[in-house]
Amino acid sequence: MVADNGDEPDDDINKLTLHVPETSHQISTDSWFQAGFVLTTGINSVFVLGYSGTIMVPLGWVGGVVGLLLATAVSLYANMLVAKLHEFDGKRHIRYRDLAGQIYGREAYYITWALQYVNLFMINIGYLILGGSALKAFYVLFNEEHTLKLPHFIAIEGVVCILFAISTPHLSSLRIWLGCSTVLSLIYIIVACVLATKDGLNAAPRDYTIHWTSTTSRIFSTIGASANLVFAFNTGMLPEIQATVRQPAVKNMLKALYFQFSVGVVPMYAVTFIGYWAYGSSTPTYLLNSATGPLWVKASANMSAFLQSVIALHIFASPAYEYLDTKFGIHGSALKVTNIAFRILARGSYLTISTLVSAMLPFLGDFESLTGALSTFPLTFILANHMFLMAKKNKLSSLQQSWHWLNVGFFALMSVAATVAGIRLILVDSKEYHIFADV
Repeated sequence: MVADNGDEPDDDINKLTLHVPETSHQISTDSWFQAGFVLTTGINSVFVLGYSGTIMVPLGWVGGVVGLLLATAVSLYANMLVAKLHEFDGKRHIRYRDLAGQIYGREAYYITWALQYVNLFMINIGYLILGGSALKAFYVLFNEEHTLKLPHFIAIEGVVCILFAISTPHLSSLRIWLGCSTVLSLIYIIVACVLATKDGLNAAPRDYTIHWTSTTSRIFSTIGASANLVFAFNTGMLPEIQATVRQPAVKNMLKALYFQFSVGVVPMYAVTFIGYWAYGSSTPTYLLNSATGPLWVKASANMSAFLQSVIALHIFASPAYEYLDTKFGIHGSALKVTNIAFRILARGSYLTISTLVSAMLPFLGDFESLTGALSTFPLTFILANHMFLMAKKNKLSSLQQSWHWLNVGFFALMSVAATVAGIRLILVDSKEYHIFADV
């Protein structure tokens, strides 16, 4: 990667002179370590239990390992670019759309807003489905009749998320819950790794062959897996997380990113590689479905995955909550009756709609690839490189400018290819599933 002479942020501007937009949520209150845990919570969320099946199976050992390492490096670089623009042009940009609007103008403000909220909405849909799936997996361990179906468990997940959203006013108030999230993540990751290792040691030689029905299937499967690679590392809401960090915000956010992409990725790597090693090309998209072991161990892992999905969803829903709270002027104590009533109405409505969509379309995981193509690629890679190029172009050499243009062009092509692959996947699966399906 090409080093940027313009890497140093505008930190020479005294922090007291920086204009900070109005917000009802807390800013500049958290340490870089807390921000690092917020990022790590996202990267080691319940989604990690699917990466063995969604990344390694279609890419194999070489493609999967190399792809994950490259995605780690590229994602760190792109997020660093966004973090370095947090204090730009005399303003502190606490929202992604604010930063885009400052650099490009009002139209870009609304386009970025739309891209980001579609992306975060789809991520939250994923958490509702995965949390419901984990709760269902817990249920079937104790009930052979299977009276309750996946949509019922998604509904339960939604209710728990609503209660958590009402009791947790903003991102900074997650403090103790981040510790809980870390413990919960370690439980299901360690259980998955131990049980998969045991199964792998006792199993016959596995088949690691990548199975394709046609060349077309091979191409689209590879593209889809590539989209999952970048999805694994990126939040799409870095400025919103950085807004909570104490000054110096840029330096502290870079520390948080270094933490995320070093210590934070180790558990994700472990469960992804061990899962694929243990089950080969038959690895499922929810790793605990293949693991064998004591019932109480699997039950604790599934319950931990369910609970952690509630905390992780709150992180990715927080930009929507911040917008609603600020739009309607919610200030003062979080325990005020009017503020509690507003959270019940606003957040309850948002999560009720999300839960209904999740229950109606539990195969909506197929839409994740399409959403990644239409929003994750543009937000995290295309926009990050182009915004940095526009903001720092007078400080960049021609070689550095060419490097950023190369990134913009490459990820634009990836976005187009992943869009086509995502639409194809939806069309194929729509013939098989129905609404409120028990998948």
